[in-house]
Amino acid sequence: MNRILIGIKLIAFILMNTYGETQTLHYLALGDSYTIGESVFEKDRFPEQTVGFLRKSGIQIDHPRIIAKTGWTTDELAAAIESANIQDRFDIVSLLIGVNNQYRGRSVEDYASQFEDLCKIALSFAGNVPSKVYVLSIPDWGLTPFAEGRDRKLISSQIDAFNDVNKKIAEKYQFNYIDITTSYRRNINDPTSTASDGLHPSAKAYQIWAELLAEKISKNLIGKK
Repeated sequence: MNRILIGIKLIAFILMNTYGETQTLHYLALGDSYTIGESVFEKDRFPEQTVGFLRKSGIQIDHPRIIAKTGWTTDELAAAIESANIQDRFDIVSLLIGVNNQYRGRSVEDYASQFEDLCKIALSFAGNVPSKVYVLSIPDWGLTPFAEGRDRKLISSQIDAFNDVNKKIAEKYQFNYIDITTSYRRNINDPTSTASDGLHPSAKAYQIWAELLAEKISKNLIGKK
């Protein structure tokens, strides 16, 4: 059992012994291919693995509701959210979006405006409680086999620029910010970290993201008590 899962179990134990039975948590995951888990099984998506870690630790949480599709940009995600007409409120809202803005050559300025609009939407889904919103950084696809023959340094620098924007906006709204880009870059030379399509993360890579997210969620549950 790894360090993160042990920590989550400890937090769950503290919650149960201090406050008794806790209510079932509800999780909304917003994003693109990285959230819907392109090229991996449903159980291996990072929102699904996050829920799995939390459940194993004794935290009660529903199956995640996911609004995400491969290829979506910020404006396409916003349109899909509007079409979904969601009226529910959630205890956890994750947001990971922007790689397709970069891939299609859209400007960082447009991304900033649209990403902030999405942050406002995410906050409303979280009942206007900033600590319930979790922004994940954009992974660097420029290091994957799919990017062979492209300007990898340019892609990486553009990903950094987009991440500078989403981090600043997340901090502005006092959201939780989770850097998954660093670990993704560190492990990218491990072929088992990439899915069979040569572009998207594998279940193993998603597990790292899920561990980071689950740990942060668990710590926030202690904090709000």
